[in-house]
Amino acid sequence: MSTPENNLRLDYLEFATRDVAAAKKFYTAAFGWTFTDYGPDYTSFTDGRLAGGFFSSPDAPTKMNPIAVIFAANLEDAEARVQNAGGTIVKPTFDFPGGRRFHFTDPSGLELSVWSDIRADGTKIG
Repeated sequence: MSTPENNLRLDYLEFATRDVAAAKKFYTAAFGWTFTDYGPDYTSFTDGRLAGGFFSSPDAPTKMNPIAVIFAANLEDAEARVQNAGGTIVKPTFDFPGGRRFHFTDPSGLELSVWSDIRADGTKIG
């Protein structure tokens, strides 16, 4: 990571959560993320490209965390996966200049978003 092209780039995301075990269960089921535990109050995740962590905090904010945005080639499939894993859609799919996205909360109330560059008619944006 100490190469010039990685200088000042987002490298790792950490989220406060009220329940580390529930976060692991949800993100494994919804997106297939893998985890490495570092004690009961911290787990590190990877999605195959980006890494981050969840740390235990009884007063973890739900709306004040950054909104992480996850890319999905098939937005409808991602939405179904979120719901099947126990997530709640809090902002239904909407169009924006770069594509479409929806927002959801995980079982602890943390809000994230999923986007795709495929329009509802199946055409790619850009």
